[in-house]
Amino acid sequence: MEKILPGLHYLFILLLMIANGAMAGAETIRIVTEELAPYNYTEKGVLTGFSTEIVQAILKDIKIEGKFQSMPWARAYESAINNENVLIYSIGRTPQREKLFKWVGAIAPASNYLFAYAGHDIKIRQLADAKKYQTGSVNTDIGEQFLESQGFVKGKNLQSSVKYQLNYEKLKLGRIDLWVMNEMAAYHLVRQSGDDPAKTLVKVYKLDLSENGYFLAFGQKTSDKLVNRFRQGMENIKKNGTFDTIKKKWTSAEIN
Repeated sequence: MEKILPGLHYLFILLLMIANGAMAGAETIRIVTEELAPYNYTEKGVLTGFSTEIVQAILKDIKIEGKFQSMPWARAYESAINNENVLIYSIGRTPQREKLFKWVGAIAPASNYLFAYAGHDIKIRQLADAKKYQTGSVNTDIGEQFLESQGFVKGKNLQSSVKYQLNYEKLKLGRIDLWVMNEMAAYHLVRQSGDDPAKTLVKVYKLDLSENGYFLAFGQKTSDKLVNRFRQGMENIKKNGTFDTIKKKWTSAEIN
């Protein structure tokens, strides 16, 4: 019995080491986003969308588990900045944000406009012309941050909401005159509301907000090692065709 017990003891240690190794290998990071269809949104209780599928493909490639959370943009933004190992998407890359984040890469196109409701005679030749109108924005999002940097003021000529769909409803009701929004998301949202964007929306001014559309990013507290793993994963899915397959799936029918 005394000869057997040491063997069992070593076997137990070996199994414990294997179990601990498996646990260490099953890395999990927190991933935050907002409701911005068709990029990232919840459908039947499941987070989906163009950007979401890109993130999922990267996670699969680099063998990391992701704990996804959808929340108001301002909270997601602060979570990524203030905590390590928190990935945020879909985020626009601007000079104002450049040093706050470690950028993984561009994942989705985005063209941004000031939209008016069809039939309203609003003409914007330069951005300053828009200051005499009420513009709907979303708290801390790229459009709102840009307009504030250009002298627009919340409560004066910027009406900030927490959800994008609220601004479309305000535009329809005449409670705001302009809506700052990216084209693909605006068209998707309008269609989801049962309307035809070609008949209800007018692009009155194009905004140059973000280099190369939407990105994945980590806050500065996240290690370069983890950020580089995600960069490699993105490069891999672009090389093997996964990225283009997802992009084609989501963009082919959104802008007409």
